[in-house]
Amino acid sequence: MPHVIVKMLSGRSDKQKNQLVEEITKVVMRITGNGEEAVSVSIEDIAQDEWTDKVYKPDIAAHWDNLYKKPGYDPFA
Repeated sequence: MPHVIVKMLSGRSDKQKNQLVEEITKVVMRITGNGEEAVSVSIEDIAQDEWTDKVYKPDIAAHWDNLYKKPGYDPFA
């Protein structure tokens, strides 16, 4: 029962969000073998000035060794 949480900067349209969710759902189903009913996806819009405190520090930096895809930016540089 995969649940995917997407945190991204605010500003995407509902159309873009729906397209992203559709594509994520397809990929998760294909790779995990789960049916569509088992997959859930949420999107959290984060203001740019809140990114470091709300996402980078708690979700990225604090779990660096668990990241399968690391970011190519450093908000402190």
